[in-house]
Amino acid sequence: MQSEAPDDISFCAWVAQAEPGAAVIYHRGFLAVDAASLISKLTPDQRRALRDLAAAAWRAAEQGLVHLVQERLAPDRFAYLAIARSRPTTPTKSIAERLLPAA
Repeated sequence: MQSEAPDDISFCAWVAQAEPGAAVIYHRGFLAVDAASLISKLTPDQRRALRDLAAAAWRAAEQGLVHLVQERLAPDRFAYLAIARSRPTTPTKSIAERLLPAA
């Protein structure tokens, strides 16, 4: 499992090559609080990067490429994991096309 949280681009690259069952921690903390502008202790750039990463993880889950799970580390602190799923046998689009946000 990767120890440093990826950015949204490296997360998508990981999804594209990950073997089923492989996992990556894409955030440690409390995602809803950390991404919120009024209560987060992160800088605006860090919050934007976190929201981009969370959106990429959500798109991957919606496309059936990963499972998103949480592990409680402490009160109000979680590890957010993406676990690679098995690939469909007949993909209709490339993984990159499936993960890109709609323009």
